[in-house]
Amino acid sequence: MKQFLLGCLLCALIIPTLSIAQTAQLTEQLGKTVLYEDIALSLDGSHVAWVQSTAATTSKQACIQTTSPNPSAATVNLGSLGQRIDADPAWSPDSKTVALFSTAGEKDQRQLWTVNADGSNPRKLSKLKGYAARPRWSHDGKQIAFLYVEEAGGGGPLMAAPAATGVIDTAVHNQRIAVLDLPTGQLRQVSTANLHIYDYDWSPDDKKFVATAAPGPGDNNWWIAQIYTIDIAKGEATSIYKPSLQVAVPRWSPDGKSIAFIEGLMSDEGFHGGDLFTISADGHDILNRTEKRKSSVSSLFWLRPERILVTEIVGGESTISELTLGDNSMRTTWKGAEHIHAFGNFPNFALSKDGKFAAAARSSYETPPEIWSGPVGEWRQLTSNNSGQSPTWGKAESLEWSNEGFNIQGWLLPPARVESGKKYPMVVLIHGGPSSATMPEWPASFGMARAIVAALSSRGYYVLLPNPRGSYGQREEFTRANVKDFGGGDLRDILAGVDAAVAKHPIDPARLGVTGWSYGGYMTMWTVTQSNRFKGAVAGAGIANWQSYYGQNLIDQWMIPFFGSSVYDDPAVYQKSSPIEYIKKVKTPTLVIVGERDAECPAPQSYEFWHALRTLGVPTQLVVHPGEGHLYLKPENQVDRLDRTIAWFDKYLK
Repeated sequence: MKQFLLGCLLCALIIPTLSIAQTAQLTEQLGKTVLYEDIALSLDGSHVAWVQSTAATTSKQACIQTTSPNPSAATVNLGSLGQRIDADPAWSPDSKTVALFSTAGEKDQRQLWTVNADGSNPRKLSKLKGYAARPRWSHDGKQIAFLYVEEAGGGGPLMAAPAATGVIDTAVHNQRIAVLDLPTGQLRQVSTANLHIYDYDWSPDDKKFVATAAPGPGDNNWWIAQIYTIDIAKGEATSIYKPSLQVAVPRWSPDGKSIAFIEGLMSDEGFHGGDLFTISADGHDILNRTEKRKSSVSSLFWLRPERILVTEIVGGESTISELTLGDNSMRTTWKGAEHIHAFGNFPNFALSKDGKFAAAARSSYETPPEIWSGPVGEWRQLTSNNSGQSPTWGKAESLEWSNEGFNIQGWLLPPARVESGKKYPMVVLIHGGPSSATMPEWPASFGMARAIVAALSSRGYYVLLPNPRGSYGQREEFTRANVKDFGGGDLRDILAGVDAAVAKHPIDPARLGVTGWSYGGYMTMWTVTQSNRFKGAVAGAGIANWQSYYGQNLIDQWMIPFFGSSVYDDPAVYQKSSPIEYIKKVKTPTLVIVGERDAECPAPQSYEFWHALRTLGVPTQLVVHPGEGHLYLKPENQVDRLDRTIAWFDKYLK
């Protein structure tokens, strides 16, 4: 270990980039970045609420601020000492009160609270035992609904899986819709016990819900969810639409006659993309409203019966557009090199009831995150908590190239300083999913491994972040182009992007690295079995063997739309894309990292790949971080993952 550290130190001394000490300083700086999530705008547009934290802490606290020309901030004090985690603020119909969940005064248990718009009069409304999320007020303001898993945990497959002992297949705890009646304080679960509810919306008359739901276990069956309406008084659920792919964000029209939702090939719960559909409330007259649009709809707001506002992924950027249902026309009102979306995982955008006012947590590779508000496209900055932050990495460029009839887009970050006459190493960072897209945002999130972009660029690397076929942003045909072809066309797209970057910039083709997390971790494992162009690799939460993976992970339903059938019905289609089948071709030194309790990409997959490389004499190392799931939550493990990744590439690429 001492020799390894000395080798890294010597590299740092002769390469004109950040030293190890400076890298630690960068990590500390990024850790102080204030992050914003769960943006909620009052229905009249007068106040915005959000949850605030720093990149290096686990505490999260709700904040409220007016959006007037002279904004004033309110501290949400829930009367607790020490750290707490707030989540999911939601405004009452009269815009005077915020409901939210908080662990204030309790170790881990969330309870439902309300607080006034000025931060006064906090009230704890519940005595819950179990996971709770996504509060939503009824239109009359007399009830608050939320998702509830009684006597069990939740949060989706990104979270660490609980220890599994005893009779496994009998422990199903479905997430149900619970409704709290504010005048009486009575809490009742109104959705049926046999369905796991993923997302929901009140009907305009407060008598029904529309929901995406499936029988439990919930973490696995999101991929086969249907659209249901739920009669609140009777507790009856009726399926009105069984999709061919995945569905998300069901929303009722203001007149109660129709429902809108997103349908498409989605690989991860909470990361939405697809076409916008409408259907009558009784399940008839289904229409694809964006079939020929070269984008992926990521969220929607039904403002008036004839008007829907959507956020879209277009290439590697975001747009906000308005759909007029009468003639099915779409008008884009804003476009930017940012990641703007509502609902799902890590939402950062909200809209007033009339659609005239918006709020967003905006950031890019060049600008740190802050809260902005105002008419769409005319936002003004409300906060300045990150005013002391400035990039220590290079200026991002949108890179485009063609391959096999596809137009591919990606982002390229150069080193912080590029000197004439010198060539630099490059690391390819492949996104997860595969139904996802790399989009510009301030690279300070350690939990989702985005900080690696800043660290690599700051240390003298080019970083290529491609959006190959299978990604969002170029219509459903593009997203579906890697079905039954994992690692095939998408890898060829990525290698063509490497060639495009090398041809345009001073990149040393003999010093290339590759890394990624989740599907990106799989693609890293796959890449080193298919090509010897890369001299170093870091595979995070990867998949080595699709056949064994099918029986190990807790979300096998996601695989069927991509492979066409289960592994038991067509083992060959799983086998052909498995890195372990070509393991003897690997020459690239590969670091393998995974969370101990990862439910999406279980640790045995990383162990299998590392074990094979070690047996075959390929330089490798396996790191399993204790207690972590697919999404790392502990700051010390987040930083350790980053440090090990940088050290590995420094050793083999510099």
